[in-house]
Amino acid sequence: MSDAPAIVTEGLTKHYGDVRALENLDLTIGQGEIFGFLGPNGSGKTTTMRTILDLIRPTAGTAKIMGLDSHEDSVEIRKHIGYVPGDLALYRRLTGRELLQYFANLRGGVNWSYVDELADRLTSDLSRRIGEYSSGNRQKIGLIQAFMNKPSVLILDEPSTGLDPLVQQEFQAMLREVTAEGRTVFLSSHTLSEVERVADRVAIIREGRLVVVDTMDALKAKAIRTVTFHFGSPVAESVFSTVPGVREVDIVGSAATVSFEGPMSGLLRAATDHDVVNLTHSEADLEEIFLAYYRNGQPAEQVGA
Repeated sequence: MSDAPAIVTEGLTKHYGDVRALENLDLTIGQGEIFGFLGPNGSGKTTTMRTILDLIRPTAGTAKIMGLDSHEDSVEIRKHIGYVPGDLALYRRLTGRELLQYFANLRGGVNWSYVDELADRLTSDLSRRIGEYSSGNRQKIGLIQAFMNKPSVLILDEPSTGLDPLVQQEFQAMLREVTAEGRTVFLSSHTLSEVERVADRVAIIREGRLVVVDTMDALKAKAIRTVTFHFGSPVAESVFSTVPGVREVDIVGSAATVSFEGPMSGLLRAATDHDVVNLTHSEADLEEIFLAYYRNGQPAEQVGA
């Protein structure tokens, strides 16, 4: 296919009557990246994915996948994508293998040795009927059907639902293999630790609006972090209180705990003017970053979209 970005939306909007499910979404996802898409239930994540896939029509705006218009070229696009919906529903009377054969026929055939490899990696028994599966085992079938034709773009809405921790680890390895081959993953997940482990970039959506898009490293650099300095003798709070980015200073004996955001250079210069014996650094994780954007009633400034 083309060298266009994997996914592009321009002004993508979806209203249900007076309900604004999605509002003026501009998003560009490059080929070969894992893009994490975060927000609580009702924030617009699933609406975004379904609109991009032309499963629902937008009120306004456009979406493209690999340079193809998601509506006008929807048949061609289907050959190049894999999709796991958040509300996965499967034919319960078919066995896992029969269901995968059905999907394979729709796609013009697949490499069955690769299908068997995926089933083995996800510990999926394809001989049983779907109706006999647990929710986690049904989810494995959903993942296999999405991966099995080695699509250019994988769109995965809560793909880890019901998976045990070992299978989640294998799934994350599969995601990394996809992008190592230059293919793309658009991943929505409530498992923030999973997104943090695999995503190259992350977007946070709030009430249908995109509030931030950035790399994990850049988001962490902007988040409030904590450093505890242990000095040879006590220091005054004023040593740190005027340093740019410092939000809070707590002195206990010869230890100073400093909460800050932004670059560490000024903080380190202030500390090393004194006798630093040791220091510990608490890095912000994705959950803290996510909650910071949702605590504030006003959307944060959109970055890097």
